[in-house]
Amino acid sequence: VVHSSELFLAALAVDRLRGVRGHLKAGEYAIPQGASIRDVISILRSGKAIVHKVTIPEGFSVVQVLERLRRHPELTGEITIQPEEGSLLPDTYVFQRGETRDSIIRRMQEAQKRLLDELWPKRAADLPFTTRREAIILASIVEKETSVPEERPRVAAVFINRLKKGIRLQSDPTIIYGITKGKPLGRPIRKSEIEAKTPWNTYRFKGLPPTPIANPGRDAIAAVLNPAKTDDLYFVADGTGGHVFAATLEEHNRNVRKWRKHMAMRAARLEKEVTGSIPTKEKRKQVNSDTVDAGAQEINGKATAEKVPLPRARPER
Repeated sequence: VVHSSELFLAALAVDRLRGVRGHLKAGEYAIPQGASIRDVISILRSGKAIVHKVTIPEGFSVVQVLERLRRHPELTGEITIQPEEGSLLPDTYVFQRGETRDSIIRRMQEAQKRLLDELWPKRAADLPFTTRREAIILASIVEKETSVPEERPRVAAVFINRLKKGIRLQSDPTIIYGITKGKPLGRPIRKSEIEAKTPWNTYRFKGLPPTPIANPGRDAIAAVLNPAKTDDLYFVADGTGGHVFAATLEEHNRNVRKWRKHMAMRAARLEKEVTGSIPTKEKRKQVNSDTVDAGAQEINGKATAEKVPLPRARPER
């Protein structure tokens, strides 16, 4: 763009003699074709450098975050930081060409700390946990359980009510994390995996898992710190991407029956589209015989909330 460094430096010297203020600012700039030396200097003084973005979705694990940063072509440097699971705040981060991957990680860590500094003092008074880390652990579960923003306070309330009553959380995403350590599972949970002996399996152990299972976003963290005021102990997929909630076992069983009916009708429609025939009951029983949405089962009248799982019943995020 500038064909003569001598002329460029001379133009800067003239500006200094004239008392023109403003330093040149480093960065990546778009210089119009045919721009004069004076135009280039003005652009470099403006500081309006080209910015790039990297978006980290809510619910990404550390493994997924680091992979996205590694793949971004405008970031530089090897990743030398190994952040703890749940310590990064998902968001869209703006940067200039040449910023390091480690720098983005530190910015994500600092952003979560600032958010907790803002939200923690405003938390509800009767929460069944006492540390910020415990809040992040539960928020990561809420984040993975629903992608519907307005549901998060109510999903958080279900888990908080269960913690207060000493009931196992029974969250499918905790099973998945124990299997994959943050990588996508890519298939439904197998029946044999519901009792998997991992520290994260909340079907086996009471209380919170030992670490977060993902990096929760602002809304999930806020929901855990100020959950909805409900008596709900159960939720099940409603077949449209959301959930229906219940405070009693009887109500939950009705919701489960509706969900199972919806799934059966959906399977029938799909098979009819593919084969032109309606599947028989026996055929439907054979579909996914080794896979399960762990909680999508009606519970007999003698069961307690302790024995009632919470089905995920939607595509894994």
